[in-house]
Amino acid sequence: MKKKVLFLIQDLKHGGAEKVLVNLANNLDKEKYDVTIKTLFNRGVHIKNIKDGVKYIPGLKWEIRGNSHIIRKIPAKSLFKFFVKDKYDIIVAFLEGNATRVLSGCTDKDAKKVAWVHIEMNSIKTSFSDTKEAAKVYNSFDKTVFVSNTVKEAFEKAAGQTFNNGIVLYNVNETEDIKIRSREKIDDAHFSKDEVNIISVAKLVPSKGYDRLIPALAKANENREKKAHLYLLGIGEQQSELEALAKKHNIDEYVTFLGFKENPYKYLAAADFYICSSRREGFSTAVTEALVCGTPVVSTKCSGATELLGENNEYGIVVENSEEGVIKGLFAMLDNDKYKEYKSLAKTRGEYFSTENTTRAVEDMFEGLF
Repeated sequence: MKKKVLFLIQDLKHGGAEKVLVNLANNLDKEKYDVTIKTLFNRGVHIKNIKDGVKYIPGLKWEIRGNSHIIRKIPAKSLFKFFVKDKYDIIVAFLEGNATRVLSGCTDKDAKKVAWVHIEMNSIKTSFSDTKEAAKVYNSFDKTVFVSNTVKEAFEKAAGQTFNNGIVLYNVNETEDIKIRSREKIDDAHFSKDEVNIISVAKLVPSKGYDRLIPALAKANENREKKAHLYLLGIGEQQSELEALAKKHNIDEYVTFLGFKENPYKYLAAADFYICSSRREGFSTAVTEALVCGTPVVSTKCSGATELLGENNEYGIVVENSEEGVIKGLFAMLDNDKYKEYKSLAKTRGEYFSTENTTRAVEDMFEGLF
């Protein structure tokens, strides 16, 4: 008998966790699992990426402003009854916050409950009245999955306790698809051989640290004959601010905003190296994808960075999480063309996070619930 699995998430907008969920659902063994994705709100670019064999149940047509505050006031059992209409063997809250609160209201004692945590959290009480209630809920789940060891450590520190049901599982990426699409031709940007081409993929929001990356790039380009050119793939609230910042530092000709791209992999593969300047991450999907493309990476020391790149910079360069750290990271890669030495190492590391390996780990976790 196949096990019926429900994944619940806020929506499927352009975010790392949303993309990872679709990857995971698409790749689970359909001989073993009957897979359903349910959203609280029917929105997102990743809906169309759900493949045949995975059922999608859309949520509410309109996202409610301040929905977390509203959901916090409604009894969890009522929320569960409203959003979940069928019976499942495994129910998964794939994102911290609203989805976790909704599934905490499940009264089916036969259903196994799993909660996923994707980011370093300074507070775990999102969608809950306080930390005590949140900790009680997470402890009630059969498993709480963290996407990296540092995410787990931060969560337990914020909760003030350890979680015996906690487990670390790395994100699922479509590695073969990434490799195939990375070979497509770029027709809307020019990566010059006379420049060092740097790329970063993320929402243009403060947590991604682009407001410190742009001044760092200006510093790195001073007195450098071969200039570095930064390509940013993403959209977000900070774009106009970042464009102004590039002009302020007189490097607007070396910062190109490419917007959101359906296929970021061809840009990743064409770049000389990738930079993650984030103030915080969970387990960076974009960094993992860069490694799969064989693109060298420099990253601030945010969650998952050393797990991806090595404790001693074996597969990439990890720097202090500060503007000075970003500057040092750029210099480390640019001086003596260091990025060239990391190309084969990046490709080797990317193989470790193959679709097969990461999906099998989730399936093993599911089987261990019974």
